[in-house]
Amino acid sequence: MNLALLGNLFGGLGLFLIGMRFMTTGLKQAAGKSLKKILGEWTKSPGRGLFSGFLITALVQSSSAVTVAVIGFVNAGLITLSQSIGVIYGSNIGTTVTGWIVAAVGFSVNMKAFALPVIALGAMMRLSGPTTRRAYFGDAFAGFGLFLMGISTLQMAFKGIEASIDLSSFATMGALSIPVFIGIGLMLTLLMQSSSAAMALVLTATVSGLLDLNQGAAAVIGTNIGTTSTAALSVIGATINAKKVATGHIIFNIITALVALLLLPVLIKAILFGLDLMGMHHEPAVVLALFHTVFNFLGVLVLWPFTDKLVSFIEKRFSSVEDERGRPKYLDNNVITTPTLALDALTLEMTRIGGLTRRIVRKGLNSNFSYGALPADKAAQESLIEAARSFCARLQARPLTENQGQQVATALRVLQYFRTAGALAASLEKKGLKPALELLGADADMVTVFRNSCIGVLNVAENPYSEEFCKIDNMIHDMLSAYHDLKAKLLSAGGNGDIPVPEMVEQLELFSKIRRIARQAAKGAVYLAAMNPDSGICCPTNTVKFAWNRHW
Repeated sequence: MNLALLGNLFGGLGLFLIGMRFMTTGLKQAAGKSLKKILGEWTKSPGRGLFSGFLITALVQSSSAVTVAVIGFVNAGLITLSQSIGVIYGSNIGTTVTGWIVAAVGFSVNMKAFALPVIALGAMMRLSGPTTRRAYFGDAFAGFGLFLMGISTLQMAFKGIEASIDLSSFATMGALSIPVFIGIGLMLTLLMQSSSAAMALVLTATVSGLLDLNQGAAAVIGTNIGTTSTAALSVIGATINAKKVATGHIIFNIITALVALLLLPVLIKAILFGLDLMGMHHEPAVVLALFHTVFNFLGVLVLWPFTDKLVSFIEKRFSSVEDERGRPKYLDNNVITTPTLALDALTLEMTRIGGLTRRIVRKGLNSNFSYGALPADKAAQESLIEAARSFCARLQARPLTENQGQQVATALRVLQYFRTAGALAASLEKKGLKPALELLGADADMVTVFRNSCIGVLNVAENPYSEEFCKIDNMIHDMLSAYHDLKAKLLSAGGNGDIPVPEMVEQLELFSKIRRIARQAAKGAVYLAAMNPDSGICCPTNTVKFAWNRHW
């Protein structure tokens, strides 16, 4: 084997992997909200989930993209674990489409002659609309062209390697050779972190004559097992729901691989017999593509009656593991690969942080900032805010649209509002400032009015879907009016000598901080609602401008 062959081998592999990456990323970005919409509407039952999982995986050529979406939906409570298992079944069948693409296009046309125009088309689409969805489709076309060029280069490399490497000795090992090639398929998937890429590589090697049908089939089984490594690695440090979905994915793939291994000779003979009946040639790529599809279908048929038991097993496996209060529930490395879904997860986590922040403030107002649980609540809030900020930083490193970039900026602003509210509440608890009602005498009810107006604003901020939320600016105005009335009374009493000046200053500091706490918590809620104007949340255009510019 000379340097030219090695150059063709690794160069072709590089073109192949870069092409797969461009194609998958482009299709995921182009799908955007459509991926979310299809999965959201087509997962009402395991059967519909299977179809939607197959459809999306076939379109975006990435089972991981579908798994990420499923994790997001399970985290949000939009679908159950049982429904997500149906999507996983369909996703695994969808991964077999890559083999059919390679079999149908990769070896039946002059690939370089076909690939170059496709790359040119992709480049023109990217350059003609860099800020539109057309650019993502352009990336997908260019990636597909590179994918085909990579296969063509690998074919040439494998034909040269065939003369240098003799694998026929494995054939004399009989059944013992099967684990060897399963291991090869497994290692290819581990190295490339893509079962689709490994599958295409195995097909290319088989068509080139480097592997025979049985060896190629064993390697295909290995790629199916290897894809579980992606799921296993992706849930390190992830949420509990992510681990549940990944566990279901791993169990399905292992059982499916066992079924394929047990029936390997039978399936190959049945496929060859079927091709003979249809008068078709025994094209290795077609045979292996059929084998891959058939054994994944068999895996679904075997596991389908036991789906409920599988779900029960997974739930019990993780029943004793609960997320800590300060640990993110929706944020993990899985969803960040798809910005649309990542922003949804970020919004859900910030909604959770907002609820915790308002709970801190509400408890403080109801106990004059003296309750003992405040430090624990504040620590949990700080931990979640830091995790959300880190998530925003990683998300900013991804290719984002202008609107998505603005959403991330708004998210950072919201997190700062919540952090300020929590810090002010903690400072009041630490300093021990409390309303001195006796100093106000008959006007002490002004403190109650102000505090109740603050609590009212916090209560309305809990539900951005309510009609009251649309009127939050009026409630904020009433809260500020109550604050200014109370401030004027304290200043007047201090000036007249009815209240000692040091006590007056302390009370002014207390109520000023309470006003700022309520203001920051309300700001966070309104800007969070404004992050997603298409969600059905009531957030009038003037709410932000009116509340912040005029009143504050």
